[in-house]
Amino acid sequence: MADRTAFDRHGQPGGPVVVLIHGLGLNRHVWQWTLPALADRYDILTYDLYGHGDSGVPPETPSLALFARQLAALLDLLGHERAAIVGFSLGGMIARRFAMDYPARAVALGILNSPHRRTPQAQAAIVKRVELAAGEGPSATVEAALERWFTDAYRAANPEMMALVRGWVMANDPAIYPTIYKVLADGVEEIADAGLALPALAITGDEDYGNGPEMTQAIAEEIDGGEALILPGLRHMALAEDPASVNVPLRAFLDRVFQTAQGA
Repeated sequence: MADRTAFDRHGQPGGPVVVLIHGLGLNRHVWQWTLPALADRYDILTYDLYGHGDSGVPPETPSLALFARQLAALLDLLGHERAAIVGFSLGGMIARRFAMDYPARAVALGILNSPHRRTPQAQAAIVKRVELAAGEGPSATVEAALERWFTDAYRAANPEMMALVRGWVMANDPAIYPTIYKVLADGVEEIADAGLALPALAITGDEDYGNGPEMTQAIAEEIDGGEALILPGLRHMALAEDPASVNVPLRAFLDRVFQTAQGA
């Protein structure tokens, strides 16, 4: 693309289109544990957000609206009018903003481990992390992030996974990373109570302390067509720690959505 959005296509060309949007500090390869569960039926698009992975720098101050436009432009490039949008964390915020800005183009939403309104204490904590990242770069927050993202037992038993995810985060440009982190911190209000009406599945782990069950329930309740699923014993990156726990309900949801859309 002209704006240097790096993307990959997987699965079945001509099948129902599913877009997967990664979270802050990560990249399109975070979906490697999800793709096997969808690739036999769906035409899947993964891509790197501006300022992440192999994509170009943000062309303006990062915002949810900018990231929604990035996705719309990518769908235009590939000739896809409509798609189911699945987003993880920040990606789940972008998915909601995309459905607000392009309601005719979103068939359904999968919202994984994504925030809603925070308590004052939680908001203060994430603002502090943004400030740390701005002052010291991704290294200032990555170790605490791994603790929030993976359960203690899994983290201890899987140093290779920790090294992989740590490397993804540390690869971010220290000048750009905090500007996008700020979107994660400050963007919730613009997508809350948005009046969305479409099938939506919101999932989180009961130990995802930053994006917990109360938030996921609130997301589902404010979307006409929303439903929530809470996964026991999992934290933020359930999609990597226990892929089946996310993949099975996500696949069932997408199958149901597209069967209904096709009148099956």
